[in-house]
Amino acid sequence: MSNYARLPVGFVSGHGATLIDTENNEYLDALGGIAVCLLGHAHPAVQEALAEQAGLVIHTSNIYRIPLQEKLADKLVEHSGMQKVFFCNSGAEANEAAIKLARLHAHNKGIKTPKIVVMKNSFHGRTMATLTATDNPKVKKGFEPLVEGFVHIPYNDMDSLYALAKKHNDIAAVMLEPIQGEGGINVPDEGYLTAIRAFCDEHDCLMMLDEVQTGMCRTGKWFAFQHEDIRPDVMTLAKALANGVPIGACLAAGKATNLFQPGSHGSTFGGNPLASRVALAVINELETNYLSVRAEELGNEILKGFQNELGDLAGIKEIRGRGMMFGIELNEPCTELVTRALKEKLLINVTAGNVIRLLPPLILSDDEAKRIVHEVSALVKAYLREKS
Repeated sequence: MSNYARLPVGFVSGHGATLIDTENNEYLDALGGIAVCLLGHAHPAVQEALAEQAGLVIHTSNIYRIPLQEKLADKLVEHSGMQKVFFCNSGAEANEAAIKLARLHAHNKGIKTPKIVVMKNSFHGRTMATLTATDNPKVKKGFEPLVEGFVHIPYNDMDSLYALAKKHNDIAAVMLEPIQGEGGINVPDEGYLTAIRAFCDEHDCLMMLDEVQTGMCRTGKWFAFQHEDIRPDVMTLAKALANGVPIGACLAAGKATNLFQPGSHGSTFGGNPLASRVALAVINELETNYLSVRAEELGNEILKGFQNELGDLAGIKEIRGRGMMFGIELNEPCTELVTRALKEKLLINVTAGNVIRLLPPLILSDDEAKRIVHEVSALVKAYLREKS
């Protein structure tokens, strides 16, 4: 089906931060499969885990205990401070599980028409409920009627949240990304997540963080909420959790911990032995190589590089980032930069129409990081000269 406006290139192999196309050309991957390939391509630990587990058992079903899944849950709880984990196959499914937890929380409180507060410029997935939670009219077009019970307010704006609470006493949850990815790498003010946590405590609603794009050391912490001294009630993961093997997770803590009971929710493939084994291999690499520290340190260098190269240019609105997440916002649309970069054998993305989004692997070398800064900056400068 013609769901995708694909770029005119196909990749057949890779190593580290490099991808190789069908014509044997090498490309520097500054997108990482959209924040998925945290360890780059053809990582030895991922290869070994896949091959060895495929020779043992790939799938049994959640009818039975899955020791590797239990071990993975323990690891995620250890690093997050959450308490329980539900496994699925994608970020959208993880967010669906979170939405169901919010509905259960409201039901237990006797709220008949619960509302989940979500943010403008958000992205949570393309299933019917997560599509409704997402604030992008273009991706919703033609799929009405959408799911009821979602209210959108401005991101990074506590006044709007408190104003909404004065009108409604049926708020079940506040759902947001700690850094908006698809919305343009929007980094909120320091203390914003702490303020959301206080609001949810005050109004007995769930604080639900979509860490599908920010989780697994991407921002310089294991999870982006750890930049502040809080813990959400619900957190969702996917993308980088198994470096490209499909897996998602919905973690619960506090008052959300025991909302799911046998029969409440399920997944055929979720957390099967193969996916769990690879996710454990990814976590081991993150632990042993201190990649959260590497993400913070190298990310700061890359951000400084962009600020030095582009910060004073008239056509640049803002340069944002945290860890290995970068957004360069231009004053005008710049989607054509994706194809221009492709010609230079560099993989980038433009989101929200005018934001260059970069999500490179955490295993990026210093030289590769410098190349990204240099080549992206050169592309932007040439583009702005043409437009001036």
